[in-house]
Amino acid sequence: MAITGQFAHLSGLFSYSVVAFSAIFFVVDPFAVVPVFITITEGDSEEKRREMARRACMVSAAILLAFLVGGGLIFKLFSLTLAAFKIAGGILLLLTALDMLRSMPARTRTSGKELSEAVNKPDVAIVPLAMPLLAGPGAIATVMVLTAQANRIWQFLLLALSVVVTAALSYLVLRAASLVNRYLGNTGRAILERVMGLLLVAIAVQFMIGGVRDAFPELFRPSPPRVATVVPDQNS
Repeated sequence: MAITGQFAHLSGLFSYSVVAFSAIFFVVDPFAVVPVFITITEGDSEEKRREMARRACMVSAAILLAFLVGGGLIFKLFSLTLAAFKIAGGILLLLTALDMLRSMPARTRTSGKELSEAVNKPDVAIVPLAMPLLAGPGAIATVMVLTAQANRIWQFLLLALSVVVTAALSYLVLRAASLVNRYLGNTGRAILERVMGLLLVAIAVQFMIGGVRDAFPELFRPSPPRVATVVPDQNS
């Protein structure tokens, strides 16, 4: 029994880790930021681009960790329910995922006007790289929903670790932006985005189903079993 319980705990730990990391990494999607990063840092030295990538990833991680820690306070401050935020976060993730499936720039992240202004900025590490390209509304909503669902300390630690690992991987991707862009190309990036978008659609739908279940639990209650009525035999 002890071994079975320990195995179930490890299985739950692994499942939660995979879901948390996948949701955060896919919605941050550093591969989609690569062409934007190359465009807005065009003409900068390799050292400056590396420094901007490092700062952008550190700031984006700090933003997501801040919402991870203060998510509960925000829920209380605005009297938000977890069910409402699950549904809203799921819709936002779904919009992002649909853009990824169509290989279109995510409209929930930033607009063309903001990107055109960023080209002329001397420093783009904070805006728009860290916020909203990496730590955008979809990533913030994902972290807050996962935080609200977490009820054990190890779940919070896994969420924080997922944010840190995502930021580290994003830095590696942006640091090698030219190589990534060269070897993946438009076709490779489109395929990768569609695969991540498909998985993100499933996560978004799961968020919304969980929100509807929390808001309307009576819809998901199993119907009571029917009791067969025995009609007495008149001939007996």
